[in-house]
Amino acid sequence: MPYTANDNRYNEMVYNRCGRSGIKLPAISLGMWHNYGGQDVLENARAITRAAFDAGITHFDLANNYGPPYGSAEESFGHIMKKDFAPYRDELLISSKAGYDMWPGPYGDWGSKKYLVASLDQSLRRMGLEYVDIFYHHRPDPNTPLEETMAALDLIVRQGKALYVGLSNYREAEAREATAILKRLGTPCLIHQASYSILDRWIEGGLQGAMREEGVGIIGFVPLAQGVLTNKYLNGIPADSRAAGHSRFLNKDSIPESKLAIVRQLNDLAASRGQSLAQMALAWVLREQGGIESALIGASKVSQIEENVRALDNLTFTDEELRLIDRISAGDGAKA
Repeated sequence: MPYTANDNRYNEMVYNRCGRSGIKLPAISLGMWHNYGGQDVLENARAITRAAFDAGITHFDLANNYGPPYGSAEESFGHIMKKDFAPYRDELLISSKAGYDMWPGPYGDWGSKKYLVASLDQSLRRMGLEYVDIFYHHRPDPNTPLEETMAALDLIVRQGKALYVGLSNYREAEAREATAILKRLGTPCLIHQASYSILDRWIEGGLQGAMREEGVGIIGFVPLAQGVLTNKYLNGIPADSRAAGHSRFLNKDSIPESKLAIVRQLNDLAASRGQSLAQMALAWVLREQGGIESALIGASKVSQIEENVRALDNLTFTDEELRLIDRISAGDGAKA
């Protein structure tokens, strides 16, 4: 049965201006880092993507090496685009990235013009698209001149293969230099994608303010700390969880009992607000004082989309709640 999008999809979603640009991002965006690879069930990915768009999520985020195997997330998304979303292409913001290892040899990694241009060409073929809305450099390259990498992003826009460009995982000094180069080239940086959560606040050390000064939007990825800021780990590490498996990004050693104690205290505070822990964690990222335009979530089931979008029902925190979150996350518990 053909997919028809929910007529009311734009009624409840919050859309935020991305830096100094004409683009508005949904407060919740959907990332396809996990659960869209070749080892995952395509029909489940289709259901998740449909549920996201029906809830007003218009931004879908990928990268060349998402999977596994590499490229398979973009291939899966290409199937979903063809089957379900082709009529809605102009309502979607689709992004991809390049900067990590993708293919063997000296030209399949980092930030050379050759790699970035070739990688995006491959991504477009996998997704069946003529262009992406946002193309990111996925990480800084210590060996390629920043001028070359930014010139490649500028070229890609001028070729019509991307409408906007962004940076990911850049530190403050690198980001300032990169945005200055892009501005001189005439292709301003739209957005910076960085990890950000109650448990990971590194961007507050300077990057956040720098991007605000430059008029660059920020989208926070892993706002739920790869599931740690959900109810999944409240009673320990489940046998079927990612942390109990073979993930190189999350394992038992990265979730010690001290962190679980923090998570349980945060869960108690969330309950007092009438929210799940995941909802409060997303609301905190999106709070007015945070300056984050969108929280980039992942999902393995439709119910997670539904729960996470409900975070938008309450984005307001009292000063005391914010202070308490700071104390708990610092390991000071609920002490005054």
